[in-house]
Amino acid sequence: MMKKILVTPRSFAKYNYRQVAELFKKHNVEAEFNPYGQIMTEDQMSDLLSDKDGVIVGVDPLHEEVLRQAPQLKAIAKYGVGVDNIDTGYTDEHAIKVSRTLNANADAVADYSFALLMAVARRVVEINNGCKAGDWQKKIALDIFEKKIGILGLGAIGRGVVKRAQGFDMSIYAYDMYPDEAFVAQNDIRLTDVDTIIRECDFISIHLPLTPDTKHLLNADNLKQAKKNLIIVNTARGGIVDEETLYQLCKENRIFGAGIDVFEQEPPQQSKLLELENVVIGSHTAASTVGATEKMSLMAAENIIKDLED
Repeated sequence: MMKKILVTPRSFAKYNYRQVAELFKKHNVEAEFNPYGQIMTEDQMSDLLSDKDGVIVGVDPLHEEVLRQAPQLKAIAKYGVGVDNIDTGYTDEHAIKVSRTLNANADAVADYSFALLMAVARRVVEINNGCKAGDWQKKIALDIFEKKIGILGLGAIGRGVVKRAQGFDMSIYAYDMYPDEAFVAQNDIRLTDVDTIIRECDFISIHLPLTPDTKHLLNADNLKQAKKNLIIVNTARGGIVDEETLYQLCKENRIFGAGIDVFEQEPPQQSKLLELENVVIGSHTAASTVGATEKMSLMAAENIIKDLED
């Protein structure tokens, strides 16, 4: 019997379409792809999911209002790891299986996190734009080698950032609710709290899920302790950093800058962070490499097939 699925991520199977298409054909899966060329709205999702058995989803909304319009839905395969766009309470209650592409994009996101860190510290985008406009002045930037980095979240991506930071002989601080003690010990990591990291570190790289406990984890109250040369990098989820506070700190040069790949609303609508030279912006693109896209596509396809056949 043919199983119908919706595929929303625009990069899905972009580099291994034939492999994924053959897998779907072998398992009698008929895939309808996102026709809009952008993140879908709740109304668009509701319309296209009405007759579907499964969905491979990126950051498009799968809230209760959407899921109620999908009476046949049996499985959701997240193209990524964060499930904050999925009403997991509803899926649990209605026995809808939810899978994730764990670790498929960890190296790509760790690379991009460090790329943002370096771009902000060395003012790469600002210097590039100045040079192209005929401004050949030297711009003083920050050192990275042997500085202190605080990593919030020691999952696969956070551990990848640890490895990259070691190449710069950085002192590594970390916060994690359920740390791998062996990894911490083997890598000479100082396990501590968020306030200590804000107070003592030169860089903070965020790799936590967005939950009620992590919502605005970095905020006006604790960021007032930060060093003036602090750089914040967020490739995890918008909302972990209070965006209004971050804007004020960067605008008033109370911290050096930020590298932000994620926003509370995506695409950001009139975010004042877009106005600042000391903020480097990404389009939730940290996982967008050929290798990560191939891995996530194949894993998501295998996950949806498994969950629909179980």
